[in-house]
Amino acid sequence: MIKVKVCGMTDHLNLISVVGKGPDYIGYIFYPPSPRWVGRDPDTSLFRDVPGTVKRVGVFVDESPDVVIRTAKSAGLHVVQLHGNESPQICGQIASEGLSVIKAFGLGMVADNEKFSQYSNSADYFLFDTRSLQKGGSGRKFDWGILDNYTVDKPFFLSGGIGIEDAEAIRDLGNRGLFAVDINSRFEMKPGIKDAELVGLFIDRIKN
Repeated sequence: MIKVKVCGMTDHLNLISVVGKGPDYIGYIFYPPSPRWVGRDPDTSLFRDVPGTVKRVGVFVDESPDVVIRTAKSAGLHVVQLHGNESPQICGQIASEGLSVIKAFGLGMVADNEKFSQYSNSADYFLFDTRSLQKGGSGRKFDWGILDNYTVDKPFFLSGGIGIEDAEAIRDLGNRGLFAVDINSRFEMKPGIKDAELVGLFIDRIKN
């Protein structure tokens, strides 16, 4: 069954509403330029009040491994998503601390299997997003047909402009590597605040 990650949470009450809809992952963005940045001193209840069945994911962009590891431990994160130009060595260093690692790639016209393969031993999952200057959250899709040429034996998250209307098409992709979908901007009332009912409807459509 395809799993669902809801990314870009910033508000405690909104978080409670969203986790009540049954996502598998909840994401927090630790990247100051993002409009969904959790802030320099985030409310600890954002991390504490998440059911044990939901994994907490921290999103970082070209941050030092020491800061990533320290932040992950402080916030009680299970997973770290690296959304910049992090090397396989950096991914491996973070993974060695017992954290699961998602390495994100912005896709343009092709699936660069040679590049992806370099991360096979240091990342647990890949995430494929639309290539953009803003490091995610663009609200735009890439051509999912590119993934027909994906040959690396590593499960991936599908991201980039996914909306409620895409649930059926995602279920029909039939790509053996598709592990989860990552939803964000198309489910928002404003940056960082999700429409929990819409999130719940999408989860129902994806899983049922």
